[in-house]
Amino acid sequence: MSERMRRVNESIRQVLSEGVGQLKDPRIGFVTVTGVETSPDLRHARVFVSVLGAERKRTQTIEGLQAAHAVLQTRIARELRLKRTPQLAFEYDPTVERGVRMTKLIDELAPDDSD
Repeated sequence: MSERMRRVNESIRQVLSEGVGQLKDPRIGFVTVTGVETSPDLRHARVFVSVLGAERKRTQTIEGLQAAHAVLQTRIARELRLKRTPQLAFEYDPTVERGVRMTKLIDELAPDDSD
């Protein structure tokens, strides 16, 4: 990936992180935008999000974000001067959840040093 595409992805991630926090859809829970992958022609962007909560809450949040994609795309178009505004597709990113699970497993296996 070129340096330019890395900067574009990071800029879109920052704009979306701010924009998601201002959405008023009750389906959208506590969301963190963890990454963005934009196609080289800037027509499509995969937005990876981490959602705090159970499976049902994750599904509702993704649905709420998909419903609000036009608002978020408008925000990207207004704040970033890109040749094209990418079509957004939201996907759940399980890496944060995996990291928490791994930390718990390590804590369970580690000997207790409090003696």
